[in-house]
Amino acid sequence: MNWLDAFAKIGDYFPSPPKPARKPDLKRRLIYTVLALIVYYMLASTLAFPLAAYPNATGVPLPQIVSVIFASTRGSIAQLGIGPLVTAGLIIQILAGAKIIDLDLTDPSDRKLFTQAEKGLAVLIAAVEGFGFALYYRLNIFITLALFLQFMVGAFILIILDEAIQKGYGIGSGVSLFILGGVARRIVVDMFSPLKVGNSNELFGFFPYLVQSLQGGVVDFERLIYGRYIPGIGTLPSLTGLIALFILVSILVYLQQMKVNIPVTMQRLPGIKSKVPLQFLYVTNIPILLVGIVFSDLILFNNLASAYLAAKAPWLANALRTMVYYMAPPRTMLELLYNPVRIAVYSALLIGLSLLFGLMWIEVAGLGPEAQAENLIKSGLQMPGHRRSPKLLQNVLARYIYPLTILSSLIVAVIALVGYLFNVYGSGMGILLAVGIVYQLYMQIAYERALETYPLLKRLIGEK
Repeated sequence: MNWLDAFAKIGDYFPSPPKPARKPDLKRRLIYTVLALIVYYMLASTLAFPLAAYPNATGVPLPQIVSVIFASTRGSIAQLGIGPLVTAGLIIQILAGAKIIDLDLTDPSDRKLFTQAEKGLAVLIAAVEGFGFALYYRLNIFITLALFLQFMVGAFILIILDEAIQKGYGIGSGVSLFILGGVARRIVVDMFSPLKVGNSNELFGFFPYLVQSLQGGVVDFERLIYGRYIPGIGTLPSLTGLIALFILVSILVYLQQMKVNIPVTMQRLPGIKSKVPLQFLYVTNIPILLVGIVFSDLILFNNLASAYLAAKAPWLANALRTMVYYMAPPRTMLELLYNPVRIAVYSALLIGLSLLFGLMWIEVAGLGPEAQAENLIKSGLQMPGHRRSPKLLQNVLARYIYPLTILSSLIVAVIALVGYLFNVYGSGMGILLAVGIVYQLYMQIAYERALETYPLLKRLIGEK
């Protein structure tokens, strides 16, 4: 038994929702999806017991990037969020794509092995992360174990909900749904939160603050334009961030509609010409998601290392602290003036890693020229004016795919960077992920709606 089978064995013992005998109708699936989102909000809003009795016990400081990528909330039952599931899935998929492990995801048995191994590895990651988060509070052993169990239960509930949605009870996937829910909540908080900032009377939400400042006759133009940064709280929402939110969303919606069409003909009917569309954002938001996961894991590891390794391994703690300093996103636009070196290093890391992960992802995920050429040949398609040769098709497709990959990776990295510089609501990375997820949900709902409206389409495409 190899290590993948061992992880799958753990996944076999994990509770799994049964597959519905018949797929629920669209209306019911939407209701189930909303209910899953409500459960997530309840977990993310419920403080783990008994942390409310220890106001001075602070957990691992979670940067906004961690909260966005992993849909986690510090101190809540959803402390781990979807981090274990996302990390486990990416690890196994990258190993499979790089041929380090032999998995054919088109084979049902291998696909089942992948799913079970992903769950098993996610359970182990959740156990390690949950114990690390619980230890960080430095409370007695009984409270630490209680926190650990609650963090684990929260992660397990989200894993089960994700699997239930993917099995046909909901729309899309739980991972995407919870990321979207976390970003949406962050945007609503930035706009409308009536809570006070620290010990002051200033309100956090932009619109409540604007009403408060206009009534008092005193407007803080630094906050209004740049967004004032407060240690321990973050950057306060600004008018610039609100405007940038609408501009970036508009740009992303427009880019999502753009496609590059490749002319093809059918082998049996060469006179009939058609087109195969490639998304202009060819790698979608995957590169920035991978960069965010790398940055997030390093930031979390740095926080734990600072607490437990500062005395035993100061060189490691200092090295991690330096890395994280340059990996933290800009706080306000003013940082361009008083700390341009850090912003330049962060920008270079963000853009460089996005390009690297974009090129890596198309090979791992089967989106490269070789895999696409094989797909065209299997579909009975060929490019007009070219012989039906895999190598020749691969060379032609490479002229489209590699420039699209580089350009789309660069675009999403720049959009994320601009979002951070202008303190856009929900963060630049959050907006990228949210718009992509909403677009995918819209396309899937439209597809499901078409199948329900025209039942004959189900027979034509072979759906039950």
